[in-house]
Parts: sequence; C-alpha cells; structure tokens
Amino acid sequence: MASNENEDVVSQRGQASFYSDRFQGRRTASGERFDQQSLTAAHRSLPFGTKVLVTRRDTGDTVEVEINDRGPFVKGRVIDLSKSAARELGMLRRGTAPVRLTYLP
Repeated sequence: MASNENEDVVSQRGQASFYSDRFQGRRTASGERFDQQSLTAAHRSLPFGTKVLVTRRDTGDTVEVEINDRGPFVKGRVIDLSKSAARELGMLRRGTAPVRLTYLP
C-alpha cells in the first residue's frame, strides 16, 4: 500500500446495527466486558483496538468507535455498535442504518 496517508484510509459500506441490552456486562471476543455506554463496536475482521469513523450515509452523522468484538454475522451488516454509538447516529428507533466505515489499517 502507498505511504501517502490519504491513500492508507480504507472504507467499507453496508448496514450498521446495535447490540441488544442482554449483552451488557458479557465478555467480548477481545476479553473486555461489553458496556453499552462505551463507544465500541464489533467487526468481523478488523484488529481489536482499531479506531473506526462510522458515518451514517443518509444523514452524515458520525461517531468514532473502537473495535473490541467480532460480528455482526447477519448478511449485509458490516458493524455492530454499542447503544451509545447507535444513539449518536440517531438509529435507536429504526435499529439499522446505512453506513460507511473509515479506518486506518
């Protein structure tokens, strides 16, 4: 990959969803306890600790999250957000939203 910082930015598009309250306090794949109030998320393959800017494509709202779990495992979904992150994107009522993920490898 090129050394130009702008060229190192990687993006992904798809649907975001958020965790159910029943996961509160459970261990994530990284070993951390899940906290709905933290700005964290699950992604299938990004390394734990990766910072991701999640942009809601239909509104432009953004939130920065840290990957600490694996998932989602539903076709078309690219990220599962904590409730706090979903709230910042205004997607609590609907449950899912079209997003773009931007992160540095």
